[in-house]
Amino acid sequence: MVELNGNHLTLEQCRRVLFDGEKISIAEESMEKVRKSRCAVDEIVSAHKKTYGINTGFGKFSDVEIAEKDVHALQLNLIRSHACGVGEPFPEVVSRAMVLLRLNALLKGFSGVRPILVVHLMMMVNERIHPVIPQQGSLGASGDLAPLSHLALVLIGEGEVWKDGKHVPSIEVWTSLNIPPIELQAKEGLALINGTQAMTAMGVVNYLESAKLAIQSEYIASMTLEGLHGVMDAFHPAIHEARGYPQQVEVAARIRGILQDSKLTTVQGEKRVQDAYSLRCIPQVHGASWQVLDYVKEKLEIELNAATDNPLIFDEGKTVISGGNFHGQPIAFAMDFLKVAVAELANISERRIERLVNPQLNEGLPAFLSPEPGLQSGAMIMQYAAASLVSENKTLAHPASVDSIPSSANQEDHVSMGTIGACHAFQMIQNMKRVLAIEAICAMQAVEYRGVEQMSTRTRDCFDDWRKIVPSIKRDRSFSKDIEKLCLHLNDQKLKEAVL
Repeated sequence: MVELNGNHLTLEQCRRVLFDGEKISIAEESMEKVRKSRCAVDEIVSAHKKTYGINTGFGKFSDVEIAEKDVHALQLNLIRSHACGVGEPFPEVVSRAMVLLRLNALLKGFSGVRPILVVHLMMMVNERIHPVIPQQGSLGASGDLAPLSHLALVLIGEGEVWKDGKHVPSIEVWTSLNIPPIELQAKEGLALINGTQAMTAMGVVNYLESAKLAIQSEYIASMTLEGLHGVMDAFHPAIHEARGYPQQVEVAARIRGILQDSKLTTVQGEKRVQDAYSLRCIPQVHGASWQVLDYVKEKLEIELNAATDNPLIFDEGKTVISGGNFHGQPIAFAMDFLKVAVAELANISERRIERLVNPQLNEGLPAFLSPEPGLQSGAMIMQYAAASLVSENKTLAHPASVDSIPSSANQEDHVSMGTIGACHAFQMIQNMKRVLAIEAICAMQAVEYRGVEQMSTRTRDCFDDWRKIVPSIKRDRSFSKDIEKLCLHLNDQKLKEAVL
């Protein structure tokens, strides 16, 4: 069980909660902070002390004072009016991540919510009550207002949740558990939606998946090296230590480890002096993408434990400060940077696919890996599909964070667009996964022609596993289902290497 305290949540713990279904608990010292913070809000309300979001309107309405009798209605109106997300819903795992991360932020004790609210969020994680949250509609500043409002709707018994792959009214789930929904009180609606948890939740899932795929890309690239009789001298540790990037050194070491007993690779001068860049520069290119992943991991693990709502309550209510921690710029930059790293892993993979299928480049393999070149096209159009995917990624890689548009009558005049960047990164990761699957299919076919008995122990293990999913190309067939099935397998496959 993962214990939350608002300060020490890690990506590894997120992985366990999101993908392994591990349950969560709340640290008692954090619950005490929540209680004290709530007392401060109650005092503000009873003392009629004008404080943003507690007894005032929101955004451009921040100077409109709200009567004490209306502070509860203010929060309910906020959630209903802001729940205007549109488009397809976030994947269910992202919705689960949003609940987890919003709960962790509230446990810091700066937000002024009641203990019952954080307990309900904990129950949502443990009972797998996952809100249906539309992906589009957030500007990535003032918090992810629209997406998080759909999360908050579920807490009050409105909105929809996922159940067995379908959308059902949330009130049905609360009723089945004999648990009444929350009735929001002062500050609580704002505390739920002023935050970066939509972009960060999407970012967590993006990081976990892209890190796993980056490791898998090294196994796939290693099999391609075998299929093309790659020159192993380019992976000598001295070369990479001479440059000094630790990620590059690590990629080269992993490739050497994967291929250490292969009889299909070559040495300098045996068949050729050097390989093309897409083979020779695997450590440099993949290593640079790992540098980006390390950067993204650092920013996410800060944001996982950040107080991102507004206002924040300090010193047991003595200090209440309206600021801008809801602004998503740090995660917007991280997601845009991740997009570039993902695009390049797919780009270099597609270039290796071309070398595998092109008879002018593939070191004597059949043209397009066809069992009967000419009569049968083999893998020809799989390379087309990969080329299409990497080109689509190039358009999606345009940074969302360089855009901004004013909102709330220019009160909120600079926004991050971080949620857009995170969603685009997710799309690009799905494209990268399909490109890697295509490379794996082509690499398997290549090593079959070379002789699978000469493969390294570790690539042979991959070959045997993947061949259960995608059979050898004995004659032309529709490869679409093969690509999708291997994608799903790559997504689920457990790796020994630690990526966190």
